[in-house]
Amino acid sequence: MKGQIVKIISNDYFVDSSDKEYICKARGIFKQNKETLKVGDYVSFDDDKKVIEKLFPRKNTLDRPFVSNVDVAFIVTSLKKPDFSTNLLDKLLVICSLNNIEPVICVTKKDLLKGSEYKKIKNILNYYKKIGYTIVYNTNISKIKRLIKNKVVVLTGQTGSGKSTLINKLDKTLDFETGEISEALGRGRHTTIHVSLVKICKGKVLDTPGFSAIDLDKYTDEEIRKSFVEFNKFSCKYKGCTHTKENNCSIKNNVPNKILESRYNNYLNFIERRNKK
Repeated sequence: MKGQIVKIISNDYFVDSSDKEYICKARGIFKQNKETLKVGDYVSFDDDKKVIEKLFPRKNTLDRPFVSNVDVAFIVTSLKKPDFSTNLLDKLLVICSLNNIEPVICVTKKDLLKGSEYKKIKNILNYYKKIGYTIVYNTNISKIKRLIKNKVVVLTGQTGSGKSTLINKLDKTLDFETGEISEALGRGRHTTIHVSLVKICKGKVLDTPGFSAIDLDKYTDEEIRKSFVEFNKFSCKYKGCTHTKENNCSIKNNVPNKILESRYNNYLNFIERRNKK
C-alpha cells in the first residue's frame, strides 16, 4: 500500500493511507542505506506486517524543520514579542526559493504595534508584496484557508510567533499547545514536541517546533544571490557579479531607491558569514 508519513515518534512511523492511519516500523534497509524517513514522505508499506518497504522520490526535503514534500511555507512573522526580524525572514525566503517551496508571509501580533512603529514595518511589508511575495495577516482566516486547500503546508518562523495559535484558529477541534513569551529572553519556549502532519482546511499542515537558527552553508553564493528575486530584474554589466564590492554594480546603485536596504544588507551578511567559515 502507498501512504504518507504524518508523524514520527521514536521508531514508530504513523502512515496515513486512504484516511486510515497505520503505525509502522521501517525496514532495516533504510538504516543500512543511511536513509532517514521524514514526516511528509510518501512510502509503500505492508499493511499486514506494518512495515515500511520503500521511499518514493521527494519533491523537496528540509532539515530544519525535518520534513519533506512541502508545497507552501507559511513564514509566521511576529511584529512584536518577538520583534520583527527581516534577517530571519530573508533567510527563510532563501530556503523556500532554493527548495521549490512557495512562501507565504503570515503576519502576527499587529495589535501590539501602534502609529509610526506599525507604519514603518508596513512599508517594509509592502516592499515584499511589490516584489511578488504573498502576505496575509493571521486574522485573514478565509484567505489562509484558501491558500492551504489541496496543499502540504509547513509553518515556520520564530519561536513564539504564533504558529500553534494559528493552527488552533484554523481548526478549533485541534489543541496544539501554545507557549508564553519569555520576557527575559525575548523569545518563546519550544512547545511543539514533535513534527506532525494534520488535515486542516482540505489540505495538510505540518506543525513544527519554532526555530531561529538556519544554516545557509550548503548553498553557493550564486544560489543565494539568485534567490533574492528583485536582483534578477536589474541587468548588471559585470558577468558573475557578486553585488558586494564591484564599482558601479547596478544592484548596489539601486539601494535604497528601488531595492530595500535591509534586504541588501541581509544579502551581504549571508554571503559574508558563509565565506568566513
